[in-house]
Amino acid sequence: MQTQIIQYRITMYDFLKIEQNGAVTTLTISAPKSLNALNSTILGEINTALDNLNPSTRVLIITGDGEKSFVAGADISEMANLQENEGFAFGKRGADVFRKIETLNIPVIAAVNGFALGGGCELAMSCDIRICSSNARFGQPEVGLGIIPGFSGTYRLAKLVGMGIAKQLIFTGKPIKADEALRIGLVNAVYEPADLMPAAMQLAESICNNAPLAVAYAKKCINEEYDLPADEAIAFESRYFGKCFATEDQKNGMKAFLNKDKCTFQGK
Repeated sequence: MQTQIIQYRITMYDFLKIEQNGAVTTLTISAPKSLNALNSTILGEINTALDNLNPSTRVLIITGDGEKSFVAGADISEMANLQENEGFAFGKRGADVFRKIETLNIPVIAAVNGFALGGGCELAMSCDIRICSSNARFGQPEVGLGIIPGFSGTYRLAKLVGMGIAKQLIFTGKPIKADEALRIGLVNAVYEPADLMPAAMQLAESICNNAPLAVAYAKKCINEEYDLPADEAIAFESRYFGKCFATEDQKNGMKAFLNKDKCTFQGK
């Protein structure tokens, strides 16, 4: 795939950089003074960016600006003086944005290039696939500030690494290094910092080579079936398996396979 970089609607954002590389969009959170910490403005910009993705996008990569931090957490200066109802609203704002990421009909890759603490770890966990640089650090340090993870961290961390490890990480608030994140299954792979974004792009492009609707259906099945009883989950998958046969991509893909040819999928 030939890489063509187009900054897509970048003027609408103060804290995001958006790049379009073929069918891959990269969203970079850029607030270097705060190590890309998430405040209400940045959460709002991410939400807007998700609603305005280039329609040609088949994979979204989310990363942080600089070599030190993916997202260092939520902005403590904004949270420090919140009252109960305001804290609830702030947590819900972040949780809603991250749920939107989780349920996008395209795969989302987190390329974690440094600190992914608190809200940063929660952002990474809302993505479908997580890869990181060797200098990455993950953690949920909220209890040391008198709060708990508020952007769905207590829910997703236990799902990803198991209840026991999730409780240890959240109760102690201690961060872990990249190799430990890989060992417990929090990330899929670890790369040297210079290799992280090329690896993310290579992974994204390998996904883009496949049928977009099939990838979207597969993501929906994995997400929706996770908590269903076995019979319901299998029935859900069967419905979407059947839906694939109503697509042009299925007809063209199988025809190409039988003819020992390569298929260029159109997402139809």
